[in-house]
Formats: sequence, structure tokens, C-alpha cells
Amino acid sequence: MANHKSALKRIKQTEKRTDRNKHVRSTLRTFIKRVREAVATKDQDAAKTALALAIPVIDGAATKGIIHTSNASRNVSRLTKLVNTLAQ
Repeated sequence: MANHKSALKRIKQTEKRTDRNKHVRSTLRTFIKRVREAVATKDQDAAKTALALAIPVIDGAATKGIIHTSNASRNVSRLTKLVNTLAQ
């Protein structure tokens, strides 16, 4: 265990940050899963709605540094492509 006051503070900050990041990442995965499930049921309206809700969550996670910006772009691109397959 840490002995210095500053080290104890860093431990607390890390725990707080870890919890926050865990929550955002979990939420992100849930929104992505909702889009994939809507596409799996071939419900175009639900898929478009789910995608519209997922994109800001993905971008927010990238802004906060929880995922890389390229990862966010890739996710948005793939999900958009997936939803557009229902339009055909």
C-alpha cells in the first residue's frame, strides 16, 4: 500500500477514473449491440433509430479517450454499412 499522501490521492483518482471509464465502455457496447440486434431482426426503422442513438455515444467515448478516434470511426462506419444493407 502507498505511504505518501500524493500516492494515496493518485490511487483514489485512478479508481474513480476506472469506474467512469468502465461505465462509458459498457454503455458503448450496449448501444452497439442494440444496432446489431435491430439489424438481425431486419427491422429497418429500429436499426436506424438505434444507429442514431449509438453514434453520439461512440463519439463521446472517443472524445473522452476511452477508445481511439480511429476505433470510433471504424465502429460508426461498419454499423452504418450494416444498417444500409437493410435498405436494399
